[in-house]
Amino acid sequence: MWPWGHAAVGYLCYVGIATITGDRRYGLPVLAVLLGTQFPDLIDKPLAWTVPLLPSGRSLAHSLVTTGPVLLGALLIAYRARPRRSYLVATLGFALGHVTHVLGDGLHAFLDGMYSDLSYLAWPVLAPPAYETEQSFIAHFQQFEPTGTVLFEFALVGLAIAVWVILRVRSGGRSLWFRRLRKMT
Repeated sequence: MWPWGHAAVGYLCYVGIATITGDRRYGLPVLAVLLGTQFPDLIDKPLAWTVPLLPSGRSLAHSLVTTGPVLLGALLIAYRARPRRSYLVATLGFALGHVTHVLGDGLHAFLDGMYSDLSYLAWPVLAPPAYETEQSFIAHFQQFEPTGTVLFEFALVGLAIAVWVILRVRSGGRSLWFRRLRKMT
């Protein structure tokens, strides 16, 4: 999944959960979700492709074996900071973004029945899958093609933008950014 697809999925999941729970905080928690959706690639890709410390661009931060305890620890720390409930909500947002990223990366392999490609979820217990593409940022962007999956990701981005606009309009434009934008028009 490409970065914009991860961001859209994480945002839409957060909005869905916020709507169900009635906790409609869309500031810091949304930023935390968006950071969480990019975090696994910000860790694994450079450490595997630029500085070859990891075996794959999907290993350390994509593994449920390693990230589960880290996210649980972060949630416990945020929970202990109870006077600031926003810390807990933001940490939950980051965890949600992180988990949607990791699971989103495996969705295609899961749907195609290529379960061996999901071995990155258990790294370092299992070896990460071998990828056909050279491990570099340039190689990945050179092989970019508008496949059905990529077009679906763009559709998710469009949906996420539409949801964001609807939420801003329904809130009466209470956000500072939205008020400034309205003054400019």
